[in-house]
Amino acid sequence: MASLSCSAADLIPLLGGTATNTTAVADYICSRFDTIAAKLSDTTYAIDSTYLLFSAYLVFAMQLGFAMLCAGSVRAKNTMNIMLTNVLDAAAGAISYYLFGFALAFGSPSNGFIGRHFFGLKDFPLPSFDYSYFIYQWAFAIAAAGITSGSIAERTQFVAYLIYSSFLTGFVYPVVSHWFWSSDGWASPARSNGDLLFGSGVIDFAGSGVVHMVGGIAGLWGALIEGPRIGRFDRTGRSIALRGHSASLVVLGTFLLWFGWYGFNPGSFLKILIPYGESGGYYGQWSAIGRTAVTTTLSGCTAGLTTLFSKRLLDGHWNVTDVCNGLLGGFAAITAGCAVVEPWAAIVCGFVAAWVLIGCNKLAERVKYDDPLEAAQLHGGCGAWGLLFAGLFATEKYVREVYGGPSDRPYGLFMGGGGKLLGAQIIQIIVVCGWVTVTMGPLFYALHKLKLLRISSGDEMAGMDLTRHGGFAYVYNEDDELSFKPGLPLGKVEPTDSHHNSPPVAEATV
Repeated sequence: MASLSCSAADLIPLLGGTATNTTAVADYICSRFDTIAAKLSDTTYAIDSTYLLFSAYLVFAMQLGFAMLCAGSVRAKNTMNIMLTNVLDAAAGAISYYLFGFALAFGSPSNGFIGRHFFGLKDFPLPSFDYSYFIYQWAFAIAAAGITSGSIAERTQFVAYLIYSSFLTGFVYPVVSHWFWSSDGWASPARSNGDLLFGSGVIDFAGSGVVHMVGGIAGLWGALIEGPRIGRFDRTGRSIALRGHSASLVVLGTFLLWFGWYGFNPGSFLKILIPYGESGGYYGQWSAIGRTAVTTTLSGCTAGLTTLFSKRLLDGHWNVTDVCNGLLGGFAAITAGCAVVEPWAAIVCGFVAAWVLIGCNKLAERVKYDDPLEAAQLHGGCGAWGLLFAGLFATEKYVREVYGGPSDRPYGLFMGGGGKLLGAQIIQIIVVCGWVTVTMGPLFYALHKLKLLRISSGDEMAGMDLTRHGGFAYVYNEDDELSFKPGLPLGKVEPTDSHHNSPPVAEATV
């Protein structure tokens, strides 16, 4: 953006008149210009900060979407438990990210591996980022923790949630985000010293790898170490569906997550008032933000429709829960390349993401892996595909607009940009899987050995709402006391015989 500046020495020859008067007039005019320039600068900061805060609020609203999705995907007897874990992700994550997480992620200047400044937001804010940036990044951190909670739902002790959520948001996730999003990160596409991985760095614009793969791989290890829920597989190894109790909550959660994704992906630009080229034109970062919203929408919708028809062909029915998971898989996949691909490419992304999710679910059944929300398959599998997709379809024009850099910067393989970017994307998949495995895997294993991970079989059969949280989430009867009983009273009325006036059969408890 061109600067608004004024020099008295430049104005004096243009004004004419006596030297004294001319100088005074020039100084006065320039002082007015300086005031206007300062106001415009303040306005720019305010608009960008407001945009980022609004995006942070959208991303935080995704926690409500996670809560509704999780609640609808588990059985009614575990609703209070899964809702509490979602609240815990936000609350515990806020403290750990404030104390350690933000500093480890963005504490610049630092080395390529980990940040080392701003613990407890000390010496904050800076011209490079303000408090709104912290709120935005915290919302991302707790999203990763929310993904993991879905994988280990219905059988995990509450203390395990406390421990893993704080560790994930305070250490594991921040280190990964430092690698790929900090200006000092070893694989960052915007590294300040210009030494980019393969001349490109990794393009993970809004976090297919940083957020979704981290949460998904962490959930994978938690669910593997815990083992499947009781009754998920019979003695012969055949899969038995333990369906969630409310498709309505699943749909509500999906729409809330969809809404929040417009802060997740377009909001990752962080600023909106940046022109591309000369100021005063219609095209700028605001256009790129709109395009990112379009690619996000197209990928999710394509994945949802592909899942709908594919599951109809495979299973013989139209399943709204499957469609919702397909939508979310498309969103998770496009998150990496949403800002650097054409809208038509987003349709390809969503189509493939749907089949990646279906394939991962088939594989999970085959190896007897139990994930109540398909979180590892959806976020881990589709997130990995999203990284590969960006390495294949990123366009030269959009990569330069978003990331800048040299004119020969690599871009998507299928778009003529060579294989360097794709190589960087593959490196990210490998290191994210490795890092989460060596950190979260031992943590879950230690909790398992200390008998802090899984609840007892008796508690699992009765439901954690009753055994761990004082009662059920729903009042099934007008008598509140009955809501604390494991049996659900149901009145059963037999068909009336036309020749006899038989009284109704007494209540049965199930």
